[in-house]
Amino acid sequence: MNDSPLEIICHAGAGTIDDKPAYAAGLTEAIDEGYRLLRQSASAVEAAVFAVRIMEDNPLFNAGTGSDLTIDGLIEMDASVMTQRGTFGGVAGIYGVKNPILVAEKVMTETDHLLLSGAGATAFARREGFEEYDALTERAQMRLRRVLDQGSRYFLKQNQQRFPDGLPPTGEADSPSRSKMGTVGAVAKDKHGSLAVATSSGGIVGRMHGRVGDAAILGAGTFAGPSGAVSCTGHGEEIMRHSLARDIVERMRTMPASTAMVLVVAEARQKKIAFGAVGIDARGGMCYGHTTPHMAYGYKVAERRFLFTEEKQKA
Repeated sequence: MNDSPLEIICHAGAGTIDDKPAYAAGLTEAIDEGYRLLRQSASAVEAAVFAVRIMEDNPLFNAGTGSDLTIDGLIEMDASVMTQRGTFGGVAGIYGVKNPILVAEKVMTETDHLLLSGAGATAFARREGFEEYDALTERAQMRLRRVLDQGSRYFLKQNQQRFPDGLPPTGEADSPSRSKMGTVGAVAKDKHGSLAVATSSGGIVGRMHGRVGDAAILGAGTFAGPSGAVSCTGHGEEIMRHSLARDIVERMRTMPASTAMVLVVAEARQKKIAFGAVGIDARGGMCYGHTTPHMAYGYKVAERRFLFTEEKQKA
């Protein structure tokens, strides 16, 4: 019996992306390293987690070291991993670690739980040997200052006297449809045809302390099952509200991955949901789509790599 073709597809956020070459370079490293593991007979979950770990270490991406700050200037990260067999592990609001995706994997493999949060997630990471790490960057501090100056939606509710008429015009940059949704994710298929997905996020800049995004939630930002696997990025609240990752995977039961993605993206656009997603179905069909102006994504299959920067420009 021949080995199944190796595949990996990654995303690094949806929204408006200004520095496309830098995003493409970061994606290329993650895709190539994940694919390298697949060629060395690694499992799909090992490849997906490793690709996400590389993106967490890249300060350009809003995950791990590049995480955005809460309204209080705190770092709280979400991540999860899931296999085609239904095993799942996640962390929500974790802090003080370098790679949340590795802790999420430990939750999946070393506990009877699905999701750990906040101080409990961080304490678990320490028990598992993850060292203290400060992910605070000057870039993240600058983004928070900019949002505070413009007035984030949460900030406005706490400062009605400053903006009595609501968001100032410049506040449009804080809109989910205009800003960068920097969740990172990877879906991989190994030589046995098994699928796995991993997703990690540094959250929305200026969010409330304790807010949990879709990246940690089974079925929302991450989902895998017998018919496929999907990782989402975008406005977390709406992705959770509509369980978009699970929606796409469930549709893969009766249609190709590309068709499932087209239908869900079309419905999300009608509902004005800012989101993007990547996935692979059980037959090896690959899919990607987004409602935002841009989404950073790329894939590698049969030694051929493709990046979003290679898309033909619309006339």
